[in-house]
Amino acid sequence: MLHRTSPWYLHFAQNAALIIISLFFLPLSTFILFSSYGLAFFFPQDGLRRRRRVRASRTFVPQTILITGVGMTKGLVLARLFYEAGHDVIGADFEPNGVQACGRYSRSLRKFYRLPKPTAEDGSAYYINALLRVVKQDRVDLWVSCSGVASAIEDGQAKEVLERRSSCQAIQFDVATTSMLHEKDTFTQETERLGLPVPETYNVTSRDAVHKLLNQSPKRKSYIMKSVGMDDAVRGDMTLLPRRTVSETYNHVSQIPISNEKPWVLQQFIKGKEYCTHALVVHGKVKVFVACPSAELLMHYEALPSGSALSRAMLAFTKEFVARSAQSMTGHLSFDFLVDEDADEKGAKLMLKTIECNPRAHTAVVLFSGQAQEVSKGYLSLLASNTVNGNGHSPKSEEEPIVVPDQPAKYYWVGHDLINLVFLPLLQLVQGDTPLKDWVRGCSEFMAHVLFWKDGTFEVWDPLPWWWLYHVYWPGQFLLAILQKRWWSRINVSTTKMFLC
Repeated sequence: MLHRTSPWYLHFAQNAALIIISLFFLPLSTFILFSSYGLAFFFPQDGLRRRRRVRASRTFVPQTILITGVGMTKGLVLARLFYEAGHDVIGADFEPNGVQACGRYSRSLRKFYRLPKPTAEDGSAYYINALLRVVKQDRVDLWVSCSGVASAIEDGQAKEVLERRSSCQAIQFDVATTSMLHEKDTFTQETERLGLPVPETYNVTSRDAVHKLLNQSPKRKSYIMKSVGMDDAVRGDMTLLPRRTVSETYNHVSQIPISNEKPWVLQQFIKGKEYCTHALVVHGKVKVFVACPSAELLMHYEALPSGSALSRAMLAFTKEFVARSAQSMTGHLSFDFLVDEDADEKGAKLMLKTIECNPRAHTAVVLFSGQAQEVSKGYLSLLASNTVNGNGHSPKSEEEPIVVPDQPAKYYWVGHDLINLVFLPLLQLVQGDTPLKDWVRGCSEFMAHVLFWKDGTFEVWDPLPWWWLYHVYWPGQFLLAILQKRWWSRINVSTTKMFLC
C-alpha cells in the first residue's frame, strides 16, 4: 500500500495500471452489459415482475421517494428496492470532480439531480436549497438520506429545513443527534450515560495526556488512537500502544497531529472479532435490522443468521440504545461492535462492546435485496397514517415485526476482488514476495466469489451502473488523480471513497 512519502512515479503507475486494467476488461464487461439487457427483455427478472404486479393494483398509490447518495451501493440498492415496490424514485448525489456517478444511470430512477457539495468556504446553504428545490419541484413524499460521512451534519441540517418548509418527511436524524452519534468522543460519552458497554475511552488533546494515560494503565492493556475528526491519512492506523519500548512509544505518538483543534481518543484495544450492523429506526422503533462480520475496510458482506445469539444481542443493544435515548429517533443507525472475552472462576463469557456509531445508511443494506415490499414498508411507516405503505394499504396500528434478511446472498465487488485477490498477489509473486500457492489460493477465492456470490452493484435488469462504475467512474477518478497529483492509499469500491495520503 502506498503512502504520502512514496515516490510520485509509484502513485502514477498505480493509477495508470488501474486504467489499463479497466480498458483490458472493457470488451468483456460490454458483452455482459448487452447480454443482461437481452436476458432481462426475454426473461423478465423478479424485481420487474414485482413492480408491474404492484403498479397494476387499483388500490396502490405510489409515493415519490428522493434518495441521495445513489452513486454508492447503499443508495443504489435502496433506489432499486423502492422501484421494485412500485414507487417513483428520484436520485441525487454529489459529482464534485465532474465524473458522473454510476447511480444516475440506474433504471430505477425517474430523474437524477447533481447536488452541490457542502464546503468549508460556502457552507451548507447551497446544498440544502438544492434539496429543497428538488423536494418542492417533484413533490417528494419521503427523503431517504444515504449520503456519506463528509456531509453527515449537513444532512441533519437539511432534514430540519425540509420538514419545516415542506410536507416531505426525512429518514435522517436531526443536527444534535447526528453530531452526537457522528463524533467518537460524544458517542462514547452518551453510550456510557445510557449505561451501555463501551471500551475504556479517553479524550486527549496533547501528547503529554497520551503518555500520562499510558503510564497509568495496567501493563496488560493495549490502546489505539483514533482521530475524532475525519482524517483519511490515519484512518487505517491500528498501531497498539504502548509499543515494545518507551522510545518506540514516544516516537509513534510524536508523529500524531494532536491538539485542541484536532482532538483524538485513546481507546482500549479489544482483541476480538468485529461486527457491524445496519438499522432503520422510525419514531424510536427499529424497523429493519441486519448484523454481519466486519473489517477495517469491509468489502465482503455475509449476514449473521437473525436467530443467532450474536445477532440477537446486537439487535437488543440497538433497541436499548434507542429506547434509552431522550428523544424519538428517526434515521439510519449503524454500530461497530467488538466481542470481548472475559474469564472468571465460572468460565469464559463473551461481552459485546460498541466501538463506533455511524448515523447513516450502511452498505450492509445490500443484504436486503429481494425484499422490496418489506423494506419499503418499514421506511414508509414514517409517513402519516393516511399515507399508503409499500403494499398500497393504510399502515396498521399494531407494531410490525422487524424486517431481517431472508436467505440473503453473499456479496462482493468484482473490481475490488480482481485487484486484491488476483493482480496484487501476481505482482508480489513476480517480485518474489509471495509463494505461488498464495496466488493460486487468491485466484480460487476470486472464482468462488464470481460463481457463488453476488456483485453488490450488478443487477441483470439494471446492469448499466455496474458497467459505468468500472469503466467510466473509477477510470475517470484515476485520471484526475494523475492530473491533479491527488495521491491515495486505498479505495472503497462500494462507497466510491478514495483514502487520500
